[in-house]
Amino acid sequence: MTEKLLQYIWQFQYFNARNLQTINGDPVQIIRNGMYNTNQGPDFINARIKVGDTEWAGSIELHVKSSDWIAHKHADDSNYKNVILHVVWQHDNNVELAFPTLELQSCISSVLLNKYDELMQSAQFIPCQQHILNIPEITLTAWKERLLVERLQQRSRHIEQLLSKNNQHWEEVFWWMLAKNFGIRINADSFEKIAQTIPINILAK
Repeated sequence: MTEKLLQYIWQFQYFNARNLQTINGDPVQIIRNGMYNTNQGPDFINARIKVGDTEWAGSIELHVKSSDWIAHKHADDSNYKNVILHVVWQHDNNVELAFPTLELQSCISSVLLNKYDELMQSAQFIPCQQHILNIPEITLTAWKERLLVERLQQRSRHIEQLLSKNNQHWEEVFWWMLAKNFGIRINADSFEKIAQTIPINILAK
């Protein structure tokens, strides 16, 4: 188990959230698991939980082991003063904190962990590429069609933006897009910008 994996599991709730209890046996209900924090401080902010009959709002910090709270010196960091729950993979320290500790080790499926190990140890260029054979054909076809539609919508939006830029001049937009495609793949944007500096009426002469 790594802290990054534990954060991922918590963020997307890939654990059994029924009958959760703190290490002291108090029931825990996750009302809102919080937003992943990319700045300094706890891993998840704006969370809401219920411990026993009391509802709490604040931040949640995750560690592989509960002793990491001490090792990382969070107790002396004011960024962690609003932590309401300490979520750990393994509880290995009985130091009393001002907030409850929740151990997830028994709540996470071994199937999920085994799949993670398999993907991380894969030597293939795309670790999950072999699993595409297990996807039903109807699912794969629907996915490809959705990608196609999204691509067409993306291109349509770009053309609409260009038309708005040059007062609905279709011929000029055609010239810009033609030049862009001459530069595919690496120089497409550069070719389009160059084309926009050359008025189409000059080319028409």
